Amino acid sequence: MIGLNSVGVLVPSLVGFAFILPLLGKLIKNVKFFHIYAALASLWAAILATYNAYLVFTAGTQVYPFGGWPPPLGIAYELDKLNALLGMVTALVMLAITIYSAWYLKDYEGVAYYYTLLLGLEVGLIGCLYTGDAFNLFVMLEVLSISAYALVGFYRSKPEAVEAAIKYGMFGAVATTLYFVGLVFIYATFGTLNMADLAFKLTFYVYYPVPNPFSGTFFGNPYVASAVALALALWAFTYKSAAFPNHFWLPDAHPEAPTPVSAALSGLVVNVGVYAIVRFLYTIFGPSAFVVQLRDAVLIALLVLGIASGLIGALMMVVQEDIKRLLAYSTISHIGLVLVGVAIGTSSTLNQNSLAYVLGLAGGIYHMVNHTLGKALLFLVSGILIALAGGSRKLDDIGGVGRRYPLVSLALFLGVFQLLGVPPFGGFFSKLLIYSAYMEAGMPYVSLMVILISAISLLGYVKLIYASVFKVGSPKVEQTTKVSLPTAIVLALGIACLVTGLATTYITSMMFDVVGSFATPQGVYDYWQSFFNTLLNLASGVMR
Repeated sequence: MIGLNSVGVLVPSLVGFAFILPLLGKLIKNVKFFHIYAALASLWAAILATYNAYLVFTAGTQVYPFGGWPPPLGIAYELDKLNALLGMVTALVMLAITIYSAWYLKDYEGVAYYYTLLLGLEVGLIGCLYTGDAFNLFVMLEVLSISAYALVGFYRSKPEAVEAAIKYGMFGAVATTLYFVGLVFIYATFGTLNMADLAFKLTFYVYYPVPNPFSGTFFGNPYVASAVALALALWAFTYKSAAFPNHFWLPDAHPEAPTPVSAALSGLVVNVGVYAIVRFLYTIFGPSAFVVQLRDAVLIALLVLGIASGLIGALMMVVQEDIKRLLAYSTISHIGLVLVGVAIGTSSTLNQNSLAYVLGLAGGIYHMVNHTLGKALLFLVSGILIALAGGSRKLDDIGGVGRRYPLVSLALFLGVFQLLGVPPFGGFFSKLLIYSAYMEAGMPYVSLMVILISAISLLGYVKLIYASVFKVGSPKVEQTTKVSLPTAIVLALGIACLVTGLATTYITSMMFDVVGSFATPQGVYDYWQSFFNTLLNLASGVMR
């Protein structure tokens, strides 16, 4: 019961922490109070998310039915090793971002509203990861999106920030609306939106060769409904993850947001889109589903989009003169690499080379974690450099600032090595897994693309390092700016990047375990079993 309560209490408690802040802002005028309050709220979330991950990895998949309503009638949170791991990483990185915000906005009077939005963003992030219901995923996407739109336009006096927020919000509303329409097709056809129930029905249907085995259960043509739902949902998810060609909003939105928000958007928010793609294509419409040919076509399309995202993002990095835009294009490139990893799971790969299947998925998830740590680190470092350079984001104005602050420069190098994939950092091993997966699958041209993307992005990272550390010049340096707190945070993230590589034997084994929990027939079976066991336990309680 402690485990069940910890799964169910995290998101509602964060909602309470977030939305009481505007009222407190009317009563309390001490800015330090809000910094401490937000840090404690984020710490609470990190502790609960870490405990939930521990619970799942030691005791198996956990299900929490909200309000005691038996699924699929009510909303349920369902944690397997995939979303438990990502939830823990998200909460820990958000803790670092929240503490960093205390330095970044130390003199800003509107921090109550800032932290309301930032904690609201964390609510949406963890809610999207934890939910076991496709409609609740839509609700949490809206919570996440509204917070993100407002945070991008947080500096209301800057026309560029307002324009970026409007662009992000308008197209984001289209994306979530398309996903909602896709849910209409799913619910009208299958009569449920619970992910485990959908996975069960979509898999069970394949064993019945008659046209309509579930008379009264399925309505219309389930093949057509699945195709429409997948097309609409995946357009929305590729928008949220900023994959080509739906990446157009990111280079404007992320640089204009406050730097801690940029770290959250590029390091965490884009993960939700990738996670939703993985959940739909490996849990709901998994390799055992009756729409396997459609699913294979979607995965091939994702592979093409992943390669395109990786190449375009890397090429655009090279020509940027704005440090935050450079990092934003780096995000597009790395999301492309993640999609290349998770796109390997076609039915032919699973049937002919299960090793390649597991290597690719493990590499994709591993790289998602590595990118989260490295990108959050580099954005937070960029915030320090920008502050020291008098607020300018131009690389020419930042030139050489990092040379005067060796610990900040060290953190910059650690983040670049992580994302570039320099051994022994975690980024090297996750790219190696993706490379090995496609070599094992007999697709060396994809492995070559992984190398090519990394080689092109090297030019962008060298440009960043040269301008920040080695460029000769006398830029204006704000000597009164104290950077002890943010320096400690970025060094901690840098050490985490190094640890993901030094502990790669353990982490890779854990990633294989994670893949087994959601992307194999046994993993999906365990997902169903947790769902039905909870249903039976609730039913027996009612009978008693």
